[in-house]
Amino acid sequence: MTSTKRKLYVSHSLAAWNSRMFEFGAVLFLSTIYPNTLLPASVYALARSLAAVLLSTWLGKIVDTKSRISVVRISIVGQRVSVIVSCGLIYLLDRLRGPAGLTPWLLLAILSLLACVEKLSATMNTIAIERDWVVVVAAGSTEDLRAMNSTMRRIDLTCKLVAPLLIAFIHGWSPKIGYLATFAIALLSVPTEYLLIARVHRACPALQRLPPSTTGSSGSPSSSKLLSHLSSWLSTALSSTTSDLHYYTTHRAFLPSVSLALLYLTVLSFGGQMINYLVSRTLASLTIGLLRTTSALFEISATFIAPLLMSRIGPVRSGIWLLNWQLFCLAIATATMWVQDLAIGGLWLFLPAVMLSRAGLWGFDLSAQVLIQEEVEAEGRGRFSAIEAGFQNLFEMLAFATTIIWARPEEFKVPALISAGSTAGAAVLYALYVRRERGHLFHRSKCFDKRGGGQGYNRLGRGDYELSEA
Repeated sequence: MTSTKRKLYVSHSLAAWNSRMFEFGAVLFLSTIYPNTLLPASVYALARSLAAVLLSTWLGKIVDTKSRISVVRISIVGQRVSVIVSCGLIYLLDRLRGPAGLTPWLLLAILSLLACVEKLSATMNTIAIERDWVVVVAAGSTEDLRAMNSTMRRIDLTCKLVAPLLIAFIHGWSPKIGYLATFAIALLSVPTEYLLIARVHRACPALQRLPPSTTGSSGSPSSSKLLSHLSSWLSTALSSTTSDLHYYTTHRAFLPSVSLALLYLTVLSFGGQMINYLVSRTLASLTIGLLRTTSALFEISATFIAPLLMSRIGPVRSGIWLLNWQLFCLAIATATMWVQDLAIGGLWLFLPAVMLSRAGLWGFDLSAQVLIQEEVEAEGRGRFSAIEAGFQNLFEMLAFATTIIWARPEEFKVPALISAGSTAGAAVLYALYVRRERGHLFHRSKCFDKRGGGQGYNRLGRGDYELSEA
């Protein structure tokens, strides 16, 4: 099984590397081609996120009803083909940047459609591997599940750190070589990932289950009934989405899941919005790069801290500890912005607070992921995770909307306040979950229990300090 896990980790590394590199590289390429406007890059990013929001339930249905190996193979091919074709179109767009006309905008429209395919494929791969395959390979072992979750998240965060730095370095040397490098890595990684995932599937018999039987006929409609079938399809899609939303919102794992999704409504993440703000505060590019790297290291540290906490106090309590830590750090960062106008001196309180908050974010992510994996039934993993991914993308879009409404650097403190408020909302919702699961928020120590006669208090014995979930 160790060999199987290793193959799964390598396959996930290739998927995460390609996804993170293209996610950052595509926006970088478009920003270089259109240096005087944010419109093309914004339209591209918006289309990408919107596709994930609108089609998330469809992805969940595919994951739940198709064979596991088919789902992952489709996601691999779909993601890589869209990246490969996009690189070719970006090269053409770069060549056509001089002349005005319809062609550049047509290429941009096609690029946006390909971005939707890439995003949907990457999301489907994430849902299938992280929320289904990992649970099956762990084979009911809580320790293995937590260890695998931590390793998978560590891989993703490492790729998030290294892949953008590498493509930025190559692109800075030569944009055309940047396009070629992205193209080549996407093309060459397909056979390896395809082979590894097939071996994992073959080595784990539990992964080889057939898809659940579906009702309804699959007959081909005649052309005369095409409109009727289209209307029926739309009605079924709406009914399915409503059913999936009801399933998600009434599930026991809803509160930790929606708490996690709320954390995507943030501009305090060393992403594009915050980096633009730091540039406006006259920070050098090298300084920002070092700060972003340091922040990523704090994120990776969470993959070591969270499993240790979960092994001591369980995922429910570790989740509230880590989420409150994130809220505490963001409260300091936001208060700093409102107390003063963030001159350089103020930045050095604001920046460490944001960086420290990232450990809480990803630590809570791991705790919530364990709870969701343990609570959600095998037959509902796809639909639940797909709705969750849709909410995450929706809140991420709202974060972009805040910096569109408050676009000036001096107004950045308003989106920052909204980000902290969203984190506070997540903390409240998760506290409700903790209260429901444990019956209380704070563990009252046995040393405060009265003696039998009502006089004084008990003294703890050596065995009375053991931590428990109850």
